[in-house]
Amino acid sequence: MIMTAATDLQALLDGPHAALREDTRRRLSKLGLERADGLSRDDYRDLVLTWVKEVGGSGDGARSFPASVGGQDDPGGRIATFQTTGHSDLSLLVKMGVQFGLFGGAVHRLGTERHLPLLRDIGTVDLPGCFAMSESGHGSDVRSIRTQARYDADAGEFVVHTPDETARKDWIGSAARHARMAAVFAQLDVAGEAQGVHCFLVPLRSADGEVLDGVEIEDCGDKMGLQGVDNGRLRFNAVRIPRDNLLDRFGTVSPEGVYSSPIATPGARFFTMIGALVEGRICIAGAGLAVARNALTIAVRWGERRRQFGTGLDMDTPLMDYLTHQRRLLPAVCESYVLQAAHDHLTASYVEVLNGGEGQRDVEALAAGLKAVATWHMVGAVQNARECCGGKGYLTENRFASLRDDSDIFTTFEGDNTVLMQLVAKTLLSDYAAQFEDLDALGLVRHLGSRQAGRMLSDVTRRFEKTSLLDPEWQLDALRFREERLVDSLARRLRTLTQREGIEPLRALARCQDHALAAARAHLERQAHELFQPNVTGELLVQVRDLAVLSTIERDRAWWLEHGFLSPDASKDLQKEVNTLCRELRPHALTLVAGFGIPDALLRAPIAVAEQVGGAGSD
Repeated sequence: MIMTAATDLQALLDGPHAALREDTRRRLSKLGLERADGLSRDDYRDLVLTWVKEVGGSGDGARSFPASVGGQDDPGGRIATFQTTGHSDLSLLVKMGVQFGLFGGAVHRLGTERHLPLLRDIGTVDLPGCFAMSESGHGSDVRSIRTQARYDADAGEFVVHTPDETARKDWIGSAARHARMAAVFAQLDVAGEAQGVHCFLVPLRSADGEVLDGVEIEDCGDKMGLQGVDNGRLRFNAVRIPRDNLLDRFGTVSPEGVYSSPIATPGARFFTMIGALVEGRICIAGAGLAVARNALTIAVRWGERRRQFGTGLDMDTPLMDYLTHQRRLLPAVCESYVLQAAHDHLTASYVEVLNGGEGQRDVEALAAGLKAVATWHMVGAVQNARECCGGKGYLTENRFASLRDDSDIFTTFEGDNTVLMQLVAKTLLSDYAAQFEDLDALGLVRHLGSRQAGRMLSDVTRRFEKTSLLDPEWQLDALRFREERLVDSLARRLRTLTQREGIEPLRALARCQDHALAAARAHLERQAHELFQPNVTGELLVQVRDLAVLSTIERDRAWWLEHGFLSPDASKDLQKEVNTLCRELRPHALTLVAGFGIPDALLRAPIAVAEQVGGAGSD
């Protein structure tokens, strides 16, 4: 069966939570998102809080929380609703993420039974909160944060303190105006012994909104975007909190001041704790894909309406008929389908791990990498889509200003993308080393040489056949070849630097960062395209797959040429095939973006009203 209907495509993207996503779209469409237009900053922030409370009242805020505290034990559903909210106001999205995902997630994933009752009020937003991890002097380096939490055994309390300006909590969403409590990450000191980073619940404001003694709060001020989120800075001047305010799933302190943990070392405890909060990266990756779809939908619909430079005086040629327009939009549309398959796989794997399954390390690596790749995809898609809409795209009413300004920070949220890709590279190197732990140095070199020679021999027999460009086996071979070659050569470089030149491993890796990032990106691109294969059930999606993967290869075709995988003639054929696929998919452009399932009430772009461009785009 040829899958062409937009409803079929939407069902594919909506996945197992289709009904929940549709309910979320309906609910968001009724919020009156246009009410934010023209509001002052403080009024906008208060309106966003009102919206978040409506979400809490619907039960969606507590969706991933335990049923015992009013939740539904449905983290997969929570991730789906969060992504779908990315089609609406992004300040609402982020405020929801802070309240239910970060603040609520810290209590849920890092706390124990005595903390869980708090989730009732967190889920309904009766207890607005925030997540205080980042510090002015320690953005991505969480392990080195300097906020202190010293246990006072005589009083049975922790004393939370900001020792200097580098330890000031910075960019804390909801802190400046609304949060009454913070999940604060600090260095735990018990009887003069450092126990590493732990998380504490620290009250910030009274029920009537008064800032509590010892707490200093200031507004971060106007930002590039997300003006509906009240980002603030926090300092603590010897603030005392009860012993029970330590979220102690991974480490606890007795009333007498004895520390104990089921995990032996501070380093292992830290990585276990951070791993428990991986859901944030999964959510931001999904939100980035939603933002990209918003922009691409607007641009494709406008490209169908806008006519210019025709052969006659009536200028009757739609923009989407031009190859340059197709090349700027259609590969990104197709890549959006591919990356969603990877996101669905990641979500399912994460839920499986939460239910006791294996693969925590793989989930953490994929979450880090996909968050980076998805949000970089978002940035490129938004910019290209804006340009494709010309002057209309520059008008505030058509949403590109808010889409770009509100989402740009996604490349920094939950970890800077470049830092996250280095984490992926380190995981690849660890896996690589594990494959050869039983080989000596000579055996490793011989093995690598034979593996590369074997792969090159098999590639030579197929690489010059033009038809192989559309062979999914050839496509994945190309991606695997690049990934393996980059990881192999990176490992060789590091081995030379550490064993022959005596450079310590971290410094050696710093000297190879460009190489490491290339390997990490190659790994993520291979993984995403490989995961899309089982979902290909119709002719249209075969073309979607082909355009997405060949565009990926085309972007980096110099690498494949340098390494002998492509000949010059094959490289030219690749470019021609991308053009052909753009031409073949052009009649389906409206259908493909209609498959994103974004209602006009959420899209809110006058140039992209569905009725003005021939309906929803079903073929």
